[in-house]
Amino acid sequence: MATLKHPIQEAERYLENAKTILSEKAEKDGDYYNDSEYVKMAGNTAWNGVLVALDAVLNIKSGLKKNQRPEFKDYQEAMSKKDSKMTRPLLSAYESLHKTLDYDGNLRYKIVQDSLLQAKLIINWCGKNYQS
Repeated sequence: MATLKHPIQEAERYLENAKTILSEKAEKDGDYYNDSEYVKMAGNTAWNGVLVALDAVLNIKSGLKKNQRPEFKDYQEAMSKKDSKMTRPLLSAYESLHKTLDYDGNLRYKIVQDSLLQAKLIINWCGKNYQS
């Protein structure tokens, strides 16, 4: 039987997996990556890590059906109640990881790396605010 992982460690694992995808598959060439498919995959993986961490801290479950994911606005509202200073970093992580990388596959190295830093910032915040 597999043991359940600490949700923040699980979120960090997602982020590390995103970095591995980029380093092993996306083929960096100067200031850009060559393969948008892997940039998109890395963005999606990192964003899912952020969601794992947020789910552990913000506890947004009321009113949702079983296995239904909260909408981003639900995360924003819960974050504004928990720590209003983190609403901008959360929005930035959402826009950079989910929209710019996952949907658009932006290939610019600096944008990708900044997006991963936003994910790390949110996950670290969640780690400091996590109560088991």
